[in-house]
Amino acid sequence: MKTNFNNRVLKHLSLWMIVLVFFGCENDSNDFEEASYSKDPNVFIDGFSSGLNYAAFSNTVILAFQVDNDVTYNNSSASMRFDVPNENDADGAYAGGAFFTSVGRDLSGYDALTFWAKSSKAATLDVVGFGIDLGENKYPASISGTRLSTTWKKYIIPIPDPSKLKIEKGMFYFSEGPENGDGYTFWIDEVKFEKLGTIAHGQASIMNGANVSQTTFVGVNSKIDGVVATFNLPTGVNQTVSLSTSYLEFTSSNPSVASVDSNGLITSLSPGTAVITANFGDTVATGSLTINCVGTFVHAPTPTKNAANVISIFSDTYTNVPVNYYNGYWQPWQTTVSNDFSVQGDNILNYNIFNFVGIEFSSPTINANAMTHVHLDVFIPGPIAPGRQLRVLVVDFGADGVYSGGDDTRHSTTFTAPTLVSQQWISIDIAFASMTTLASRSHLAQLILEGGDGSVLYVDNIYFYN
Repeated sequence: MKTNFNNRVLKHLSLWMIVLVFFGCENDSNDFEEASYSKDPNVFIDGFSSGLNYAAFSNTVILAFQVDNDVTYNNSSASMRFDVPNENDADGAYAGGAFFTSVGRDLSGYDALTFWAKSSKAATLDVVGFGIDLGENKYPASISGTRLSTTWKKYIIPIPDPSKLKIEKGMFYFSEGPENGDGYTFWIDEVKFEKLGTIAHGQASIMNGANVSQTTFVGVNSKIDGVVATFNLPTGVNQTVSLSTSYLEFTSSNPSVASVDSNGLITSLSPGTAVITANFGDTVATGSLTINCVGTFVHAPTPTKNAANVISIFSDTYTNVPVNYYNGYWQPWQTTVSNDFSVQGDNILNYNIFNFVGIEFSSPTINANAMTHVHLDVFIPGPIAPGRQLRVLVVDFGADGVYSGGDDTRHSTTFTAPTLVSQQWISIDIAFASMTTLASRSHLAQLILEGGDGSVLYVDNIYFYN
């Protein structure tokens, strides 16, 4: 479940923030004169550098971060301590936050962010990086899966393109969840930007280095993702850095079919094919995204049920209940990735490389005792292979309201041809009365779609109704 957590955090990291507390010394007049161009490389050296603030991400344990004067690197006077909660902790799901300045610093003379870290037990830190500033968040860069041990070790995060960071406010951020359900403590010290001079220029990739094709419609916006760069560190290790699209320059082979802006946002304009590629400085990034625009989008039927008789999971017609995620990405078996889009204000769930996908709405669970049916609209753009199935699973977490609590029940309903057809919306309605293996519907928490063959599936208007 940790990978699940990490994907959700990465997707919404720049949106889920609340200011917790501010640190820093009072500036004098000289500080204000040089603030926009300060080259101060220090983030935390025996304490906070001037003007540094901290904000915890929402849904975290607010007090997960503390300054520690007992456990420090190299007998320094203070370190940053982070207490990761146990799974299902009432105070928050994880530990995470950003350290940022109110006035930007000129970091263009450095090539890496470095820090020392240790932990109370062997652990893997989900995400750590820089560039989250509670504002535009234009140039974030991070590393994932950082192995921590019980002894101090130095870590290096290469700056993808230092020339971009002339007025940067995002100094440091982190995000970490429980390890196998258990919390722990880790410490970080001596956080600063450095000019190492021994980091080899990185090879960047888009779409994780793959040549990806995507079917879209006129007016649909798509986004370049899977943007990473690999650098050779002074230790000889190749370090992969996840980075913002703002570090790259994008080109469309056919701008009349699909345009692409400086943030990697693609707009499909007319039927045809266009290939989106990118440059990272003077080098060509590996990977590409081919846009196959097939024309005008056909919308799913607009729901007509009275809103008073509907509990909506995903629909623009109704007000949706809180949803944990529309794609949990349950490794290692799942291949499905999301490339959701919107056409004329109509939001569509778009599942690519579809084999199965989980939608969870467990915070809180749903009492659907007054409902009689489950509804969803699906669209399969590609051909229907012989024997193709679509299975719709409804899951109830039982009276304890938690996953795998011993009282979970579910029911699976299978659809095949001729119900399944290509290139048109399929309206699916399943009566709760037919769900013989679902012991209860008072704590509904998941809807799972299975049976994909690695193709594409669009989904809209998911709701329970009477």
